[in-house]
Amino acid sequence: MNLELDILLPAFIAGLLVLSTHIPFGMRILQRGVVFADLAVAQIAGLGVIIAELLGLLGQPLLVQLVAASSALCGAALLAWIERRVPHVKEAAIGLTFVLAASLGILLLSRDVHAGEHLQDLLVGQVLWVENQQLISTALLSAALLAVWQQFRQRMGEFGFYALFALAITASVQLVGIYLVFASLIVPALATHSRTRRRAGHAFALGIAGYALGLLLSVWFDLPAGAAIVWAMAIVGGFSLLMARSDSGST
Repeated sequence: MNLELDILLPAFIAGLLVLSTHIPFGMRILQRGVVFADLAVAQIAGLGVIIAELLGLLGQPLLVQLVAASSALCGAALLAWIERRVPHVKEAAIGLTFVLAASLGILLLSRDVHAGEHLQDLLVGQVLWVENQQLISTALLSAALLAVWQQFRQRMGEFGFYALFALAITASVQLVGIYLVFASLIVPALATHSRTRRRAGHAFALGIAGYALGLLLSVWFDLPAGAAIVWAMAIVGGFSLLMARSDSGST
């Protein structure tokens, strides 16, 4: 039990850190109607990690972060340009950006004998094996991003929003993988979209329950943690949405 707790507690803390930034950003993404943006930026950040690996930088974490963040910021600039210049087809253009980034990642890894493992880690993450150094750096980054968000969110243009969004995703993709980044952004925001009171509190409770349940299921049934958390969060979110509709229908 102690061994399981030593593994589960850092993974749960990683989930809390991801939720701290992804829930407010996810709500804004849903409001702006650019749901594909999170997948696109996450994939572009992951592409930066792949490029860093091909450059032989995996032994230098700061350089990996620099390459990944630079890649994500370039993606943010592209998405801001799309939203400003072609708003009538922005979802299609952003979706195409995601597909192109994902395809380029596959092409770059095509000659790597461990490509399958790398792609799996990128998609579903290795949340059970996060290190304390990753948690500390992500906590500091999350605190800085939230401070900027609270201070300037009402005055941010397209690029300002996407830049903050890209920096948050750069760290979280390496912690939990692309699928769980998407779920953390969209499921709590979607499941609480009809709430007008205490929406953020309900969203955080939902996300926390999803991470806790998913981690426990992954240990009890020996399942991949990232995929288990995605499904747990979706189930909790669906149940919450049904309860909210039931309450509204009975009043």
